[in-house]
Amino acid sequence: MDQIIEFVGNHPFLSAGWVALFVLIIYSYVAGVFSPVKELSTHEATILMNREDAVVLDVRPAAEYNKGHILGAKQLKAEQISKADFSTLEKFKDKPIIVVCAMGMSAKKTATALLKAGFTSVSVLKGGMNSWQGASLPVTK
Repeated sequence: MDQIIEFVGNHPFLSAGWVALFVLIIYSYVAGVFSPVKELSTHEATILMNREDAVVLDVRPAAEYNKGHILGAKQLKAEQISKADFSTLEKFKDKPIIVVCAMGMSAKKTATALLKAGFTSVSVLKGGMNSWQGASLPVTK
């Protein structure tokens, strides 16, 4: 214990950085647990797609989408996302929606916007297309 106190006294900025990092990790974990947007594994996503006819919504740029996307995925353009214009998705309001991006990070913002717009069941593919392709699941061009 004395060594920790001595280290903190000798390296206050480094110690503050470690404390800040620890607090951010705890915050992100707690925020994820209480978030209305749930992350799905590739296995959970395929089950949702097969059993409940979930709609896959790809929010990647058109060039990435054209290189390969999940079978039956619908692309939502960046302009629609920034304006929260989900009028093309109105008929899917009561169906489960799985939002997909490249690595699973930017999809959360879109999923939150969809929930605010009144969509009932919105999830995010954990790891995005990288995890989908890493699991060797089918992709179409």
